Amino acid sequence: MQWIYLSLAILFEVAGTTAMKLSDGLTKLVPSILIFVFYVVSFAFLSFALKGMEMSVAYAVWSGMGIVTITTIGFVYFGESINIIKILAILFILIGVVILNFNSAAHEAKKKEMVEERIH
Repeated sequence: MQWIYLSLAILFEVAGTTAMKLSDGLTKLVPSILIFVFYVVSFAFLSFALKGMEMSVAYAVWSGMGIVTITTIGFVYFGESINIIKILAILFILIGVVILNFNSAAHEAKKKEMVEERIH
């Protein structure tokens, strides 16, 4: 369930950042209001995710996937620049997120193993 909460947190964070771009420096009312709504919802879902996840993993995934998604939206929908440096940076972010997830999964498995040993 925590991964669903984290996915929703990322979705709303991306929506909030996109609304920020559309607000034109907080000069357009509806996108300006949506910034705050989306960020509050994003932080609520992030809080729910943190109940069952390591903070370091949740925050890295939340921010990393947000960066990757926002960069893609900026390029595709807003005509923002993309170059090899940005692409490499995004790849490094994704690699870091994957490594953190593997590390977290290994840590959780070890914790579970230790608990089972104590029970027997």
